[in-house]
Amino acid sequence: MQIIELNQLTKTYGGARGITDLSFTVEHGEIFGFIGPNGAGKSTTIRTMLGLIYPTSGSAKIFGKDCIAHGPEIKMEIGYLPSEVFYYDNMRVKDLLHYSASFYKKDCSKRIKELAEIMELDLSKKMDDLSLGNKKKVGIVQGLLHKPKLIILDEPTSGLDPLMQQRFFELLEEENRKGATILFSSHILSEVQRLCNRVAIIKEGRLMALEKISALKENTYKKFKLETLTKVDASSFAIPGVTEWTADERTISFLFKGNINDVMKKIAEMELINIWVEEPDLEEIFMHYYVKEDGSRHEHVSA
Repeated sequence: MQIIELNQLTKTYGGARGITDLSFTVEHGEIFGFIGPNGAGKSTTIRTMLGLIYPTSGSAKIFGKDCIAHGPEIKMEIGYLPSEVFYYDNMRVKDLLHYSASFYKKDCSKRIKELAEIMELDLSKKMDDLSLGNKKKVGIVQGLLHKPKLIILDEPTSGLDPLMQQRFFELLEEENRKGATILFSSHILSEVQRLCNRVAIIKEGRLMALEKISALKENTYKKFKLETLTKVDASSFAIPGVTEWTADERTISFLFKGNINDVMKKIAEMELINIWVEEPDLEEIFMHYYVKEDGSRHEHVSA
């Protein structure tokens, strides 16, 4: 069963770019990643899906129903966490959450308490006394308190410390096991790789790729930085898969895609002072993974 269905969804702001011809589906029970650089159109897509802004053309359906025609009905079964959360400062956390729960016409008291304990959220505090991270926790509890069938998360981990991020991921996985479908929007590739089954990648308002996470991992670059005792010539490091080579007297950096053992064997031959290996950011992946040899970009790849 398709929980989300976008069909050539387009939103323009006068002459400014929004999103263009987005088409993809999210199946029941998926944790679906929606990723791209900041400003790529992720939030615009989500706000259009939720009926917060109207599409210029195309359509979005949730639970098989048009998001505009059936907006209020659909929203009763959706939990939404926006990228930025704003609240009335003089309200206490528990009052805000119970007020939010009143819209769903069900008693959510037990659920609110359970979620607050998981996220270590003090329900007695006033909103203006909370840090950014604790306000994000309020948003998480608010989005999940009515046990939604679809959870839509827009950059949900900003402001959370690593421990709370881990706890939040475990909470999402538990909700998914109970049957919730999750759309997880992020610009952090590692988060999406940890949680998601499939991923849609958006750049400049257009769908670049629709892939299984397993395929994305196979094609992901690693970013290396080496500090060496002596200068290393590029010709001595000629192995397939190395790109973006830069070097000064004792520092080398490059991207690598391929069998990690090949590059590690080559590095083992060198006299190192230090080494850093990390995931490249999404912009770097877009530049290399989604550019054809003739320089044109892939507009769409089916999973």
